[in-house]
Amino acid sequence: MPLSDALREAPGALGTVRNAALLLRLLADGPAYQQLTDLADRSGLSLATVHRLLRSLVLAELVEQDPRSARYGLGPELTRLSHRYLARHPVVAALAPYLGQLREQTRATVSVQLLVGTGVVTVDRVEGRDAGLYRDPHELRPALRTAAGRLIGARAEDDRWKHLLDAVGEQLRDLAEREREAWSRAAWLHVGDAGVAGELAVPIADADGQVVAALTAAVAADPTAEALDEIAALLARAAGVATRPWGRA
Repeated sequence: MPLSDALREAPGALGTVRNAALLLRLLADGPAYQQLTDLADRSGLSLATVHRLLRSLVLAELVEQDPRSARYGLGPELTRLSHRYLARHPVVAALAPYLGQLREQTRATVSVQLLVGTGVVTVDRVEGRDAGLYRDPHELRPALRTAAGRLIGARAEDDRWKHLLDAVGEQLRDLAEREREAWSRAAWLHVGDAGVAGELAVPIADADGQVVAALTAAVAADPTAEALDEIAALLARAAGVATRPWGRA
């Protein structure tokens, strides 16, 4: 039976799915392993409801329970699902063949970033020659602190933009509100403080013209305008060539 039909026929099933999703988000946002009572307090659900949902999620391996502390954390099945999702994501598949070449052209770390909730997640990356030994392939950052998040978020619906604003402090929120229109029209954005390495991003649009991701490159501290223009042109050219086969409906 299709899931949509099952939800219609089972009273309360949709609420159960939503509550289970809420618990997964809480587990993702908090410590690696969390107590049952803390999850109940944070979710606003009864202790019995949270316990029942967690038992079902454990059976599905979406959640795991530490045998020593009895606390709960995200389960291994989520990794398989995320890999399946990314393997089929058209942006990731389209840009993957170009990242190595871009790394050689820019001599920098190049990545593909998506907006997920109120954060930006790196879903593919090729390290630059001078990236060092330490890597963070699963990096998740507040969207409006990043060039990619600003490009994608500024073009999003107003409701989603409001969620992004609510996730940051007052100073950054004020900046974002002032700059949204400019960010929404920008062909590329650079974010970086004086004396600190930054990041340059170009938007990636789907067949309908909706910006769904960003292609980024690490940028050295205090770059010249010419260097930024050159990197932006390389990223934009690759993004255009990679996404061209999508065509238009």
